[in-house]
Amino acid sequence: MAQEPIPFSRAAEELIGEFRGVPFNEPARMRKRPTQPLASLIEDLLVKHRIGRASPEDALRERWPALVGPANASYSHAAYIDARGRLTILAAHAVVRHEIFLHRATILARVRAVPGCGHVREVIVRAG
Repeated sequence: MAQEPIPFSRAAEELIGEFRGVPFNEPARMRKRPTQPLASLIEDLLVKHRIGRASPEDALRERWPALVGPANASYSHAAYIDARGRLTILAAHAVVRHEIFLHRATILARVRAVPGCGHVREVIVRAG
C-alpha cells in the first residue's frame, strides 16, 4: 500500500519558497483544514437555519392572532426563540408593546400550549 506523503510544516514551506524565489502568499493566520464533502456542509446549513423544516417560530406565527388578540397581532409578531428559551416579540406601536407587556404571563401560558413551544420560559417585548 502506498502511503500518503506527509506535508511539510508551514515554516518548511516558507523556507523552500524563499530558497526557490517563489513568494509564499498564504495569510499568516490561515489554517488549512481537510476538504469536506459539499452534501454534508449543505445539510448542516439547512439544519442550522431550519430551512425546509418546521420551527416553533412558524407555529407561533400561524397562531399569532389567537395568542395575542387580533388587534395586537396586526402591530406585532414573534421574532425568534433564543437558546435560553426566551421568546422575543417585536411590536411596532407603543400602546401594543405596553399591552403585550402587561399580559405577558397569559401570553406565555398560551405560547407554551402550542406544540413545539413548551420550552419557552420568558417573553421579551421590544420595539420593532
